[in-house]
Amino acid sequence: MDLSAEGLLRGGAARVDGGGTAADRVYESLRARIIDMQLVPDATLGRSELAQEYGVSQTPVREALQRLEEDGLVRIFPQSKTVVARIDEAQLKEIHFLRVAIETEVARRMAEKGDMAALKRARSFVRMQEALQDDPSQMLLFNELDRAFHLTLFETVGVPALHAMLARRLGHLSRCQRLELPRKGKMSEIIHGHLAVVEGIASGNPELAAAAMRGHLGATIRRIETLRDELPDYFESGTA
Repeated sequence: MDLSAEGLLRGGAARVDGGGTAADRVYESLRARIIDMQLVPDATLGRSELAQEYGVSQTPVREALQRLEEDGLVRIFPQSKTVVARIDEAQLKEIHFLRVAIETEVARRMAEKGDMAALKRARSFVRMQEALQDDPSQMLLFNELDRAFHLTLFETVGVPALHAMLARRLGHLSRCQRLELPRKGKMSEIIHGHLAVVEGIASGNPELAAAAMRGHLGATIRRIETLRDELPDYFESGTA
């Protein structure tokens, strides 16, 4: 098994695939740029400029933007403009609730399954994250490893399509995680969370594994109000 960073990521869907239609490629690229905060809330997305940037016609750009609107990541104003959506706190909390429900069950089932090869793969992602921690220049790769870690668990229990469905709805939460990542100690916090999940699964105790996952996933949601106070222009006003 290839346990290098390149080899491990090549096997997962954490990377943006170069295949698919032109609309697929534009969608995946724009989505990644929005989630990684390269395109910040309220940034204007011009169709003609994007078409020129990606070397495509406006049709795939329009299709990609429509999909991003379905994800809640952009707002389209007909006959006017398209902008990157602000972070919707109410939607964020709802999807976090769903994510916890799904991923704790995934951890529970993986503990029951006892797949040592998959557990070794998950540990490898954590080791690579440890090599990158507290290096701001490696945040994008750190995020890719985070996504790959969670995808491995879904694949092990035979529900990778569920991971893809959940990932499409995690846009607001993923942006909050990206905003938090530069904070001192955040990378270490994520690594400790992953290690706790791995140890919980390795114990063969489903409830211990589920509790470790619940604790890991709760870290970002507990800081939402602080993030909103620090960056009010990035959040949708009037959310609960």
